[in-house]
Amino acid sequence: MKKTHFFQYLFVLTLSVFVFGCQSESSITTLRLGHALDTQHPVHKAMVILGQEIEKQSEGKLKLNIYPSGQLGGERECLELLQIGSLDITKVSAAVLENFIPEYKVFSVPYMFRDKAHTFSVFDSEIGESLLLKGEKFRLRGLTFYDAGSRSFYMKEAPIKSPLDLVGKKIRVQKSNMAVAMVNDLGGSPTPISWGELYTALQQGVVDGAENNPPSFYTSKHYEVCKFYSLDEHTSVPDVLLIGTDTWSRLNDQQKEWVKKAVRVSTIAQRKLWAASETASLEAVKKAGVQVLYPEKKPFEEQTKGILEMFKDDLAMKALITSIKNKQ
Repeated sequence: MKKTHFFQYLFVLTLSVFVFGCQSESSITTLRLGHALDTQHPVHKAMVILGQEIEKQSEGKLKLNIYPSGQLGGERECLELLQIGSLDITKVSAAVLENFIPEYKVFSVPYMFRDKAHTFSVFDSEIGESLLLKGEKFRLRGLTFYDAGSRSFYMKEAPIKSPLDLVGKKIRVQKSNMAVAMVNDLGGSPTPISWGELYTALQQGVVDGAENNPPSFYTSKHYEVCKFYSLDEHTSVPDVLLIGTDTWSRLNDQQKEWVKKAVRVSTIAQRKLWAASETASLEAVKKAGVQVLYPEKKPFEEQTKGILEMFKDDLAMKALITSIKNKQ
């Protein structure tokens, strides 16, 4: 284990002892939420609302302490802390959960969703609820899907106007088999790099570009290096708010209800915050000299259709894809 990660684990373990030790002397239960996002990110702002709502619902009996900006590590480290019970709540991209829950690959299938209304309809349905609970055997219980918009390509040297422009280009992707397959199908060279290392990788030419949503493109300051942003909107991979099953089992029924109500309020607020942030982010990067393009999506969709062949023998995934496609 790296020394930095060791001290992060030690900090959280010490905090766990302190927080739960104090609970016996008072009627206040404090939950700890760690994530890697900047405090200006709309998802972090939604988590602040989550904390406020938890305290409001419980009349101060249940509280939420938030540790943003990677204080406790990146998504992988926070997941591990959740699994061992040293952290209560975290947020990760659904793509990261593919490694635990195969069904989460469905979010990385290009052009799975028709539009934003269709996306939310799936998230809020029995389909979404079932997916949120599939991580319980890995000690990860989903609470909600936060909107993370649609992912699009941004490049350092030249714009992406069609799949041909991706041929031979090194594109940073998440550590997701589906993301790798998509870039391969488009003719690019997929290169998994951690989010925290990407700015430098772009600067130094380790990769030619990357793909993400507008708020992440802006808050990461990647627009300082990449001056071409092509809104092909190939995937809509949500963020997933997770609570450890150890923590969930320690909460009584009343506390669970407070959390559920607070999560619903936070989810509604997050979607409004996200929409506003997308608009503001695109305006900001344009002012910073980024050329924002709107390429025709059909060629990208056609060239990535082969990804569905990956599931031709997987009856469960084929059924899930069909249920999502047919969801109104």
